[in-house]
Amino acid sequence: MAIRMTKPWRPLEAAEIGRLSGQLGVYQLADDQGHVLGIAMADARTLFGLKGELEKAARERPGGASHFRVEVNQQYTTRYLELLMLHVADHGALPLLNRQAPPPRLGRLSPL
Repeated sequence: MAIRMTKPWRPLEAAEIGRLSGQLGVYQLADDQGHVLGIAMADARTLFGLKGELEKAARERPGGASHFRVEVNQQYTTRYLELLMLHVADHGALPLLNRQAPPPRLGRLSPL
């Protein structure tokens, strides 16, 4: 598995979200240019998993999000933290939507 999420961006629309199941995992939200606005997870406490979380995001459009991509992963917490660390390593800061809450304790990725 690649460390970066490489799946294509999908429009944050009901038809695309309807193709998802209630599985657990991580997801990214992006703007029209594909800039990552936020990284989040659908965990065991999430109602309807990834589908439920993205339906909520489609209603609220946080940060002007217009696209998403998902990764089904049973180790969602570890993967979520890994994606945040990678974003900080690449961009020097957390994604915009992840700056609003108290930041999780992140380690540092070793140089690739």
